[in-house]
Amino acid sequence: MEQFYQVLAWVSIFFYWLIIAGVTMRVVFKRRVVGVSLAWLMIIYIIPIGGVFAYLLVGELNLGKKRAMRALEMFQPFADWFQRLNDCPGHQPQHMSHHARPISDLCENRLGIPALCGNSLSLQDSPHKILHSLIEDIHQAQDTIHLEFYIWHPGGLANEVASALIMAAKRGVTVKVMLDAAGSMRFFRSYWPRLMRHAGIEITEALAVTPLRMFLRRLDLRQHRKIVVIDNCIAYTGSMNLVDPEHFKTKAGVGQWIDVMVRVTGPTVAVLNCIQAWDWEVETGERYLPQLPACKLPSPADSSDMIQVIPSGPGMPDEIIHQVLLLSIYQAQKSIVITTPYFVPSENLLHALESAAERGVSVHIVIPDKNDSIMVEWASRSFFTELLTAGVNIHRFHGGLLHTKSVVIDNNHCLIGTVNLDMRSLWLNFEVTLAVDNPEFTQQLSWLQQEYINDSAHIALSEWEKRPVTNKLIEQFFYMFSPLL
Repeated sequence: MEQFYQVLAWVSIFFYWLIIAGVTMRVVFKRRVVGVSLAWLMIIYIIPIGGVFAYLLVGELNLGKKRAMRALEMFQPFADWFQRLNDCPGHQPQHMSHHARPISDLCENRLGIPALCGNSLSLQDSPHKILHSLIEDIHQAQDTIHLEFYIWHPGGLANEVASALIMAAKRGVTVKVMLDAAGSMRFFRSYWPRLMRHAGIEITEALAVTPLRMFLRRLDLRQHRKIVVIDNCIAYTGSMNLVDPEHFKTKAGVGQWIDVMVRVTGPTVAVLNCIQAWDWEVETGERYLPQLPACKLPSPADSSDMIQVIPSGPGMPDEIIHQVLLLSIYQAQKSIVITTPYFVPSENLLHALESAAERGVSVHIVIPDKNDSIMVEWASRSFFTELLTAGVNIHRFHGGLLHTKSVVIDNNHCLIGTVNLDMRSLWLNFEVTLAVDNPEFTQQLSWLQQEYINDSAHIALSEWEKRPVTNKLIEQFFYMFSPLL
């Protein structure tokens, strides 16, 4: 009997080694960023069985068989729709600035989406202003309202948005709402979905989280876009979820969330509507390609209002927003100002920021002083010494949880949208960013960033190096896992 148990033990060890070897080969052959592969290998080797189990659950970008098949079938119809935008008079590549042209070329070649001019942009810099503007536009809607958010949290002005949508549906407006299942869990457990569906509103729960699907689709893959399109004429996008900060995470100890949204009119609205239509079809199988924009030949004054819409996520070209961000940073000649709530940069992004500072570009990164994610906060700190040594300025914002995701290059070109500067946003989630080639709008965003900086504490390298040794050890521990955060 003793020999039987010995044989059983050796067979178990052999099969465990076989599993580890097989998963190791799979990690290596995926040819991802080296840091990501090393982080996963460390987890697999340090945590017996659990590491392998974790990798099989969340280690690879798996959209699920049904959604992947839908995306494959959708590709050509949507590609044809985007291709027809090249015939729009708003497509004026000859008027692009030297910053915008390389980004446009990259996006046209990889996404097939051209930049369009003739837009009107309004930067809305406070949650109350955003929500009141959105409610007013919903009340004026005539035909369609499409909303897509990561988080809808009931309470305050968010409830007024829901009431406005119900009133719109009752007067005959077609209303479609897509919300991420994990981010909007509180909403789906409230009474609002029942009331809204009763009024005729279509509500879709994106990427449902259930134990039965854990091996069919990556569970932490999230729909992180924030898009509102009204009558295919008005669009909103930016960093803000559909929440009233006075009623959202009030006990988290980080203060109220600080966000911005961009209100857009013009041909770019239809592009954002098409991105939302893509997400709707991936989730439901229902197709409703929007009408192409009714483009008019823009005046010389409007030809500078160029917007490049850049979606990313499963089904889109890999790391497209990451590429755009790197391209923007390497093009910078005078200044780079970045605001982000979650700063865990890739190796390439870290080197790009350091190189910019070392060649004399003024680089400023503004992050919250307190973060709602402890892991991200410690991992973020692990990069400070290297960045400060290179001459990057780091500011810790004290006015709440700074959730604005923005990049301003040389005060004349900017990126604004839903993307955090971490691997999750840049590699995994469904995101959208606007590359805006509009000096006036960029200047407004730059002024807002300066307000954030004025309400921040600047980190000095000499003071930062005096932090306790225990802090340094914690930072290094979370740094090892930073490629996975």
